[in-house]
Amino acid sequence: MAVIDKFFKALKDKGGSDLHLQAGQPPKFRIHGRLEPLNMPPLSNAEATKILYEIATPAQRKHFQHNWDLDFSYELEGIARFRCNYLMHQNGIGAVFRIIPTKIMTIEELGVPNAISRFCTMRTGLCLVTGPTGSGKSTTLAAMIDLINRTQTKHVITIEDPIEFTHPNKKCVVTQREIGNDTESFASALRAAAREDPDVVLVGEMRDLETIALAITSAETGNLVFGTLHTNSAAKTIDRVIDVFPEEQQAQVRTMLSVSLLGVVAQLLLRRSDGNGRTAVNEVLFSSPALGAIIREGAIHKVISYIESGRGEGMQLMDDSILARLKEGIISPNEAYMKAADKSRFEHLVRE
Repeated sequence: MAVIDKFFKALKDKGGSDLHLQAGQPPKFRIHGRLEPLNMPPLSNAEATKILYEIATPAQRKHFQHNWDLDFSYELEGIARFRCNYLMHQNGIGAVFRIIPTKIMTIEELGVPNAISRFCTMRTGLCLVTGPTGSGKSTTLAAMIDLINRTQTKHVITIEDPIEFTHPNKKCVVTQREIGNDTESFASALRAAAREDPDVVLVGEMRDLETIALAITSAETGNLVFGTLHTNSAAKTIDRVIDVFPEEQQAQVRTMLSVSLLGVVAQLLLRRSDGNGRTAVNEVLFSSPALGAIIREGAIHKVISYIESGRGEGMQLMDDSILARLKEGIISPNEAYMKAADKSRFEHLVRE
């Protein structure tokens, strides 16, 4: 058993989500959103290196020594799988490990709006699931892919860095490709996917212009494409996709996006007031001819009122979702205020 395995077991037992292990400080667990140091002395660089190199393959060590960054996945049988990132910092080596649950939860179990299952029934188009790091995007996307896998007969290709949730074939054929092991990059895998007869394509991260352009093209040419961005709202997501392109291409991209975008699911995780973990809150945007016109015109400021007018169709603003959780007693007024976009709606609740 590797030395680090005992940390992983303790992390799972405590209900934590991440292990931070860095030279110059004691290991820390992230539990319900907060970092908590373990009761042990700081690790020296030699100690941290020995612990981290023990679970890395020779090829992975060589890659890290050349690039000073490394992403891979690691499985501790009977405990969980972990997404691993190695890095160098001013005190030496470091790493962050994110626990990947072995069970894929359903949309209902996650407590996210059931309306988002509508995206899973679409034949073509682009659906973006967004939010900051650690907001549960991968978990929500896994639930959506699993819904397709359980209910439809399609070819699903996932492109991930690294593979997080593993999807056994149910009604679908699921092909999971990992950056670095199975393909060179998101862009190269997306280009290859065009020749692999996909129905559904999941792009783990849309982090550069080429990947975003290829994802839009894939959606335009008949695939249902799911992708992620690190944005906090539907309006910011649309802006982000357009702004990544050079100015002279943006008018064309607006036209393409106005046709291909199915919608946006933005997500945050808020601490529960009972201390029992965190709860998801979501902004949900569905496309329509009216949204297409807003995108083509570049009038993204109209997206908020568009969502407000579409509440009856399952759309909602992030602040409305936060307010609903607050009224249900699931989160505290302070937590609601801290995560709200329009803090004026929640100021009086904090004062009270």
